[in-house]
Amino acid sequence: MSLETIEIDTSPNPTAAVIWLHGLGADGNDFVPIVHELDLSGLPGIRFVFPHAPTMPVTINGGYVMRAWYDILGTDLARREDEAGLRKSQKMVEELIAKEKARGIPASRIVLAGFSQGCAMTLQTGLRHPEKLAGLLCLSGYLPLHTIVEDERHAANHNTPIFLVHGRMDPVIPIDRAEKSRDMLVQMGHKVEWHEYMMPHSVCAEEVRDIGNWLRKVLG
Repeated sequence: MSLETIEIDTSPNPTAAVIWLHGLGADGNDFVPIVHELDLSGLPGIRFVFPHAPTMPVTINGGYVMRAWYDILGTDLARREDEAGLRKSQKMVEELIAKEKARGIPASRIVLAGFSQGCAMTLQTGLRHPEKLAGLLCLSGYLPLHTIVEDERHAANHNTPIFLVHGRMDPVIPIDRAEKSRDMLVQMGHKVEWHEYMMPHSVCAEEVRDIGNWLRKVLG
């Protein structure tokens, strides 16, 4: 199945794309307002693509059906993971990349971005993608399937810039989980720009400024 999306072009005929994946229980509308908050001065036209995740019962929420990229089986995110769900959504994100390429934007001008579960999907897909991407924008999440990612990652994205940020007071995904993900990525030789903020599981103004600066670096 292909995902429904919301699209915002910052100018006609954009030459770059940002595919932005929302968190658990949200939808594509969640990050639409951020486009107008980012300082994109000096950048060419960008197509922002905000997909809606499929709906599924989520175990940790008592089987309640909501938008999710994969099931959350318990509070220990590292031990029990929905590998089948992660891989299924990875294919859907790959389809979104293929769609942008079919519209004339090369992989090297596509940024994958995501918050929380969307951050996990950004790393899950981006590190395995067989063509170099412009960058991976990873907000308040973690590296999924961490025990096998080194074997599965593709050399094409070994030098792709990774922007990894987290809130120091995050009660949903504790910051030490993100720090372990950062350390593992660095150990594997990836280029990680790390920021932490005095915030919970959310986005803050300082972070939005840093995202804009990073986008100008990778798409400028």
